[in-house]
Parts: sequence; structure tokens; C-alpha cells
Amino acid sequence: ESRPALFIKSACVASCARALLPAGGATTGRVERLAPEFDSLVAPGSEMELLAEGFDWSEGPVWIRKNRELLFSDVPVNKVYRWTEKDGLSVALNPSGYSGQALKFREQGSNGLTSDRGERLLLCQHGNRQIARLEADGSFTPLAEHYQGRRFNSPNDLCLASNGNIYFTDPPYGLEGLNQSPLKELMFNGVYLRRPCGEVVLVSRKLEFPNGIALSPDEKTLYVNQSDPKAATITAFSVLPDGTVGEGRLFFDATPRVAGNKGLPDGLKVDERGNLWTSGPGGILVISPKGKLLGALNTGEATANCAWGNDGRTLYITADSKLLRIRTQTRGANWPH
Repeated sequence: ESRPALFIKSACVASCARALLPAGGATTGRVERLAPEFDSLVAPGSEMELLAEGFDWSEGPVWIRKNRELLFSDVPVNKVYRWTEKDGLSVALNPSGYSGQALKFREQGSNGLTSDRGERLLLCQHGNRQIARLEADGSFTPLAEHYQGRRFNSPNDLCLASNGNIYFTDPPYGLEGLNQSPLKELMFNGVYLRRPCGEVVLVSRKLEFPNGIALSPDEKTLYVNQSDPKAATITAFSVLPDGTVGEGRLFFDATPRVAGNKGLPDGLKVDERGNLWTSGPGGILVISPKGKLLGALNTGEATANCAWGNDGRTLYITADSKLLRIRTQTRGANWPH
């Protein structure tokens, strides 16, 4: 049987510090329909299913197709979990984001995850302060560690272009003290491009707290979330022929939703029709390519991220202590048919 390119250091959920509970198919949250177009994306009557709970801060889900499994981070506890329909929950990787011993970080684990064309796991590692690839023997191969000789803050989220370019964000969330951390070597929080040759290019430093990142289906637009309660925004950057980006424009402003709703813009994905599915105040916000808010998957929790899995129409959601899913009527962008 084909196995994922993961070094399984523990498969015993009972060994975790917190009790992780299978949810038994219970439903949770509510689906908010804010525009008629939303019905073509999430069928009327659809509900969110609670798969597991008890995490510290679940993040970065990615579906590994060849093994029919979901992988996701629990950032503070330095682990990646696996969830499958057959076996439920297990620990896939421990440690996930920090290989050292001194716990000198605010959040030391992996955060955003994706996979390359060979479905090898790519990780944003807070504690190791790098983008890394996980090898079959359990070792991490650093893909991006420095910019102009200075260590990154704490790489947070990433996306992969079809030509092998990796785009990633580098806010200070992993560092104790954030921007005031004595460990901070870069005096800004950037958005970067890592080319297949290994070159790392700063593409934007205009966002104070860049976070989630995703490409449009045609890869002509790069979307970047900002997790700032005073400016809870999504910026759209035009991707230039050399892979760098233009100045950027405000695509969506979620700041008015901050009061009275849990969460901020964090992780995001794009579907095959170009709609954005982004965490934000009130769960997962679904936004048209023209910037119109169509609906929300209100988890009732501060929501971190989402990703499609199974046949490309099941959306998995990481929401604070919970793992959820819901069926959609669209697929993730460039999902293999």
C-alpha cells in the first residue's frame, strides 16, 4: 500500500496532552446565506459536521489525495494530525515546527501546510522559522530560511503555483512579543516568493500582519489576508510574468464584521469558479471574484483555515479547538478531475 511521505513518530491519540474527542457526526454552527448565488455553492439544508475537537489551535489543513487523508497542524503543541474516514484521528508528526528543546516561542509548531506535485508535505515552521519539506525518513529539508542573510520571523501560510513557485507570508505570530521580540531579525513582516531554483524574493512589505495566501485559478492574482482587527482586509495583487506582484488593491474589508464576531482574516482558499473561502470574523466567509460577500459558514469559533478534500467538494475547516467539514457544490481551484 502507498504510504504518505511522512515519518510517523506517534499514532496514539491517547498520548496527547489534551483529550481529543471524535465527534460522531454531530452538526455544529450555522450556514448564513447572504446572497442568492450562495445556493449554487452550498446546497440549501447543508450543515457543518463536527469531526473531532480538543485541539489548542487547529490550522493549515491539506488533503493528501493518494492516501485519502487530511493533515492539519495544532500550532501551539507542535504537532500535525491525520484524519481519515476509516481510522479517524492520529498524530502524524511530532514535532512539526520546532526541532529544538528551548520553548522560547509564542507558538512553535507548524502552521500552514500544502503539498508539492509529488504530494510531499510542505510546512510553514514557526519554531524553526523556515519553509520546509518533509522527507520520507522524517527529516526536514529547508526550502527558505533567510532573506538577505536574516532569519524569517515565523512563516505562517503558503501556496504553490503550477510552475513550482512558492508564495508565503511571514508575520511575527510565532515569536514571543511579536514585533517586539528580541529574536526578530527582519524589521518588517513580508510576503515572499521562493523560486524553484531556491531564490527568495520579497514581493510585498505593505501589510502589517500578512497571513493567509492563495492564488486565483488562472494564477494571475495573489490574495493575501491581513489579521489586524483595525484593518481586517484581503489584498489582491496582480502576478507579473516574473512571478513578482504589483502594488496590490483592497479586495475585501472585513473590519466592520470584527465587532460581535469571533476571528479575523487568517487562512484562505479559492474554488474553481474564483470564489474566495476565507476565515474571518464569523467563520468562513465566501466572497465572489468581484468582492461580494455571498455567505458565511459560521462555526461559532475563531476560525483558522479550510481546504477541500475527498472528491474536491468536501470542505474541511479548522476552527480553534475543532475540525469540521461541509459538502459544497464547487471544487477547489485546479482540483484534478
